[in-house]
Amino acid sequence: MVEGGRLLVCATPIGNLGDVSDRLREALLTADIVYAEDTRRTAILLQHVGAKPKVRSLFVGNEQRRAPDLLDALGQGLTVVIVSDAGMPAVSDPGSETVRLARGAGYPVIVIPGPSAVTTAVVLAGFGADRFVFEGFLPRKGKERSERLARIATEDRPVVLFVSPHRLTVDLEAIGAVTGPDREVAITRELTKLHEEVWVGPVGRAVEEWSDREAKGEFTVVVAPGAMESLSVETAIGEARDLVAGGSSPSEAAKRVAGATGVSRRSIYEALIGDQDRS
Repeated sequence: MVEGGRLLVCATPIGNLGDVSDRLREALLTADIVYAEDTRRTAILLQHVGAKPKVRSLFVGNEQRRAPDLLDALGQGLTVVIVSDAGMPAVSDPGSETVRLARGAGYPVIVIPGPSAVTTAVVLAGFGADRFVFEGFLPRKGKERSERLARIATEDRPVVLFVSPHRLTVDLEAIGAVTGPDREVAITRELTKLHEEVWVGPVGRAVEEWSDREAKGEFTVVVAPGAMESLSVETAIGEARDLVAGGSSPSEAAKRVAGATGVSRRSIYEALIGDQDRS
């Protein structure tokens, strides 16, 4: 390591300030500079622990531009802390580029662990937490969205998703379309906060429930694992056609559906090519 400062990557409470750890408090009290995703929200945290460091913004749009100043601060021997709005930086939040650059320049990088909406939600869901998949936010449209949903449908581990309030019903409908209406989901809202809520049930009923409600707050959704089923050739071809409609190539769609269902890849591919010949 080079002589100089150190970078502390700190997990912050996901809602309840009572979850501030002793290590987080110490990090904020000894920090020379705090780089924050939202300086206004971080100001509340700093006031809570009584810390008064310099505060700079560090969000998706300016992370690369901030790099020279941040590295310069480390070169001066300063203690630099990065935090996101809630939870761990770099997990669907800025921070990865900063960690990479600091380590590449030879400065020590220390992670202060803490609260996580991902692990909190997967435990609350009760679908099993020995193995799970974190998918972050679903793509909004196109081929990438179709392929991600197809993987979720056949995943044999719980899948954790972050969902924006205004996208909740749309994403639940899309999940139900690929899993069927009976796949269980856990919808967690405002975790660790005063109005924390956990709703568990079939995704078809979830669509009905949340279509009639105004979605407020921050949502983390857990999709129960699916069992690999032996589907009919016709059903498998139908799933592959949906992938092609979403932007996948016939070859790619046939390979993916064959792997998930056990149906012959050649049978699926020939049907898709036949569709193209008739169009």
